Amino acid sequence: MTFTESIRTCFSKYVDFNGVASRSEFWWFVLFVLLANLVLSWISPTLSYIFGLAVLLPELAVGARRLHDTGRSGWWQLLLLIPIIGLIVLIVFWVQESKR
Repeated sequence: MTFTESIRTCFSKYVDFNGVASRSEFWWFVLFVLLANLVLSWISPTLSYIFGLAVLLPELAVGARRLHDTGRSGWWQLLLLIPIIGLIVLIVFWVQESKR
């Protein structure tokens, strides 16, 4: 999946927490959000904040679909509430191969 395809897919499945997402779809979308947030924070912190709120649901949805692709529940994203360790565990889950 290409960069633009993954962005299009993630926004078309805005709040779709069912199904699966490939590694490329997930990581291209994460890169897009990171780069857009960096550019917008450079322009205006307020714009960056608004963008962050706008992409919160698509980020959670694609994260849940990626976890489904690895054989886990989307609820594992609650590990993000644990500082540092939760993020590390989720990154390990997100980079694993599909278990279809």
